[in-house]
Amino acid sequence: MKRLWTRWIMRLMAGSVALAAACDGPTALESSAGSSAPSHVGAFAWSLDDTMSTDAAWSSYLGGLDPVWRSVPTSFYQGPFLGNGALGASVYQTGAAKRISFKLGDTRVRDHQGTGGSLFGNARLPIGELVLNTAGDVSDVDLRLSLWDAELSGTVTTTKGVLSVRAYVHAQRDVLVVSTTVKSGAEKAAWSFVPAQARSPRLDFKPAPDGLKTNPDPVLRTSGDGGTCTQNLAAGGQTVSQWQSAPDGKAQTLLLTVAHSYPESTAAAAASKTLAAARTKGASGLRAEHLGWWHAFYPKSFVSMSDTRFESFYWIQLYKMASATRRDRPVLSTTGPWLEKTPWPGVWWNLNVQLEYWLIDATNHRELDSLTASLDRYRENLVSNLPEDYRGDSVGMARTSQEDLVTATVALPGSSGDPEVGNLIWALHNAWLGYRHTMDDGVLRDLVFPLLRKSVNFYLHFLTKDAAGVYHLPRTFSPEYASTADCNYDLALLRWGASTLLAADARLGLHDPLAPTWQDVLEHLAPPPQDATNGFWIGADVQLTSSHRHYSHLLGFYPLYELDVTTSRANRDALTKSMAHWLGYTGALQGYTFTGSASMYALLREGDKARGQLVTLFDKYVQPNTMYKESGPVIETPLSGAQSMHDMLLQSWGNTVRVFPAVPAAWADVTLHNVRAEGAFVVSAVRRGGKTQFIRIKSLAGEPCRIDPGNLPGPYDVRALPDGRPVPFTTNGDGTLQVVLTRNDDVLLVTRGNTSNWTIAPAGKPTNRFWGLP
Repeated sequence: MKRLWTRWIMRLMAGSVALAAACDGPTALESSAGSSAPSHVGAFAWSLDDTMSTDAAWSSYLGGLDPVWRSVPTSFYQGPFLGNGALGASVYQTGAAKRISFKLGDTRVRDHQGTGGSLFGNARLPIGELVLNTAGDVSDVDLRLSLWDAELSGTVTTTKGVLSVRAYVHAQRDVLVVSTTVKSGAEKAAWSFVPAQARSPRLDFKPAPDGLKTNPDPVLRTSGDGGTCTQNLAAGGQTVSQWQSAPDGKAQTLLLTVAHSYPESTAAAAASKTLAAARTKGASGLRAEHLGWWHAFYPKSFVSMSDTRFESFYWIQLYKMASATRRDRPVLSTTGPWLEKTPWPGVWWNLNVQLEYWLIDATNHRELDSLTASLDRYRENLVSNLPEDYRGDSVGMARTSQEDLVTATVALPGSSGDPEVGNLIWALHNAWLGYRHTMDDGVLRDLVFPLLRKSVNFYLHFLTKDAAGVYHLPRTFSPEYASTADCNYDLALLRWGASTLLAADARLGLHDPLAPTWQDVLEHLAPPPQDATNGFWIGADVQLTSSHRHYSHLLGFYPLYELDVTTSRANRDALTKSMAHWLGYTGALQGYTFTGSASMYALLREGDKARGQLVTLFDKYVQPNTMYKESGPVIETPLSGAQSMHDMLLQSWGNTVRVFPAVPAAWADVTLHNVRAEGAFVVSAVRRGGKTQFIRIKSLAGEPCRIDPGNLPGPYDVRALPDGRPVPFTTNGDGTLQVVLTRNDDVLLVTRGNTSNWTIAPAGKPTNRFWGLP
């Protein structure tokens, strides 16, 4: 009641301010010149009413978006999933027995033989499953995966009775916690562990390379309340799964951990230590730690739209990403922690890794950036990935690796086969995006610049100049399609790399001796091969003549934004024609075709088409639990779908923050709060009834602020938070605003005369339960 009374008084006072402003407020010219605020403008009138500032609000909001299961999941693609960035568990009925299993995975568990490379002798290895041995056959479930608590809870009904179940993978400890309580009937619960054979999943798709050894059989030891499964490896080292169950009031609580060591066989000791520490903490202490981490995680940003299917999908992707990786954990593989039958038991560098990480920048979750951390940690291996003659000044990455970033030797441009050269530069674009969203010059100086410099150097060894003074690339591979000279994939990456090096050199004041070379490359690099009818080719020697799921030939448009479609009609026409031609061949299209094309439609400001691509993604490709599969689980596509939604709501490439650039008609109401943009700007904005109500922008680094206010009606007023003083701005010829901000300035952009209550709240109430098995 006190809160309601306070808000009523604030609205009444705000109304008084609005009336006074209408009578004697500053003119538009005075505001843009920075006139003084009227003395009656109080702080109460220039602040956001953040209704999402409490745990209770977040619990209620995310609770309406939780996936639920009202029937028994029978595959990985149907079931709930848990994880802490390394240890993971997926929950579903496995095998013929009607029992629920917790299938275990861990991104650190892999082979170390070397034979056959990252997909055979060094492949990710399965662990096994923990089976809930109920007295009766499972006939029904009523389960909810709480996003807010990162916890699965509910009931399991069997032919003997009903069990209550609560499970989570601890956010900070490598411990799976599962509590069961008999709710009715003669049901009782016991646990068993079924080891998986420690072999590369790729062996189900491809024959074993010569010399690949068979790992020893696992050794299983059990006691009345627990057990240990030891998997020694032929190359040395071991994986140990250890569990223990104990009474906890009326419940029975099981703790399980997985440890991996190489080359030493120390995993058993590590597992015992982890479990002992967890037991000492106790059930309530463990859960408090777990909830504390997750409850601090979500409020770093807020995105809500009046479309529950999309909104729930979006938040499940954030939960998924935080369950799949952390900055101090391995770089994401194609399956994340949840290893299933797959031909791809490794890390893929020609699209997958890059798409996996895009959503962390806008959401302000640098703690999940294991990609940049891995590039830093293993930078010496990027040298050894190249032929010896090029290691003095270059780095590179072939297609696949494990967490150490060791790949096959990168093939030389112009060589036989399919020399795939651009993958590392594309990965460095992700690291650069992380820099751009924080403007941490230390990251630019110490990581992005030196690695990008050496990546571009590798290309420079192979560039040749023709009689007209144009630089050309020899034959390289456009991922998933063909090899060709002047490959658009590589031209775009080289062009972005050279321009970024020049900008970084100028910003850091390095005066690098290679700067004239980079400038020369930019000015004389071959233009993208294309024609006036179908748009971009694969390269100079290869046109697109068949279905192609990858958008490797269109990287210059997205995500590199090297070809600006907002200032060049020719670029816009080229992208429009290229997309029509690309999407016109339908035989090989897959899920990420539709996330990439959605983002490209967003670039063209065609929001309805962008949403339509994501609807196709949901209808045809995304599984009931929001996972995605081709020949096996591939985690990048749904994660990049969340980024496509960002691209529809906020874009910040090219030193301009664009608010609501491509919102579809179906999303009449949208709320953004504390969303990051390039330039280290924190943006909040609200759209109601299809109209932008206000934009708040905070500068964390004092960078130049150019903002496209979308459909916010003018004339504009820019006011500082919280004192309401006017902030100088100018209006550019293209309708954007240049706002004068220094570090930590926080301002509100509104339609002049609007002094209403500016509220951060969910855009609408949830409707159906769209995800899980509802």
